[in-house]
Amino acid sequence: MAYRSVFAEGLMAGKTLIVTGGGSGIGRCCAHELAALGATVVLIGRRIDKLLTVQEEITEDGGLADVLSLDIRDEAAVTDAIGLLISKHGPIHGLVNNAGGQYPAPLEQINQKGFETVVRTNLVGGFLMAREVFRQSMKTHGGAIVNITADNWGGMPGMGHSGAARAGMDNLTKTSAWEWGRYGVRVNAVAPGWVASSGMDTYDEPMRSLIPTLKQAVPLKRMATESEVSAAIVFLLSDGAGFISGSTLRVDGGASQGSATWPIHQQSASNSTSYQGFHRATLPDVLTTGE
Repeated sequence: MAYRSVFAEGLMAGKTLIVTGGGSGIGRCCAHELAALGATVVLIGRRIDKLLTVQEEITEDGGLADVLSLDIRDEAAVTDAIGLLISKHGPIHGLVNNAGGQYPAPLEQINQKGFETVVRTNLVGGFLMAREVFRQSMKTHGGAIVNITADNWGGMPGMGHSGAARAGMDNLTKTSAWEWGRYGVRVNAVAPGWVASSGMDTYDEPMRSLIPTLKQAVPLKRMATESEVSAAIVFLLSDGAGFISGSTLRVDGGASQGSATWPIHQQSASNSTSYQGFHRATLPDVLTTGE
């Protein structure tokens, strides 16, 4: 089997694209799709074993992938890593700033260290990656950056540290799009809502029990597939989005819309069908055992 992308075969041929957080979840899926479309994909993350597993998958499927273990919060390490990748692969055509992480907690229980750790992962690390890709490659050759944020438009109760960081990344997307546009660099963001991804299995109770019910707060009455988020990322990296910059595309099934004056209908949306292009996708355990 192969990735069943909605995009034309060879769309990314000859391009070198970096995907941070490429060892699992959305990053893994996106890396597979980009490789299936002809790109050389560089998988970046902290756990080399996960990266090597995805690299092996992509190779088995006939794609090209390189791996690099990196803590994106380390400025000097990021600078050196981008230089190494450019010397090895040439210009960087695209960056998917996907790496991130958080844990559920009310604001009153988050200490300074925990808050700063999440902000450094979800905002500072993405800034460092984008800055160095721009400085060392895209300032000369142009390119496209897609930052992954989250559905934080109404705040993120229970994850205020992540919400603050994601809002910062949304604004950073706009600022960098304005400053770097004259160099032929486009910067956009994708804001996923609830996605049936492996990251759901990292949560403990009581969040774990809540996850299977989250689709009831989505007008389409389901969660997104990783493929649906990947498709949005690939589009923004593609030439078809050549005049789109500074935008954040919400992939949340309409969950960030509406108000209390029009309560969401509890009946299932029987006509809402999901797109599943990722041939290696599996449901997280919490969605197979939690209902």
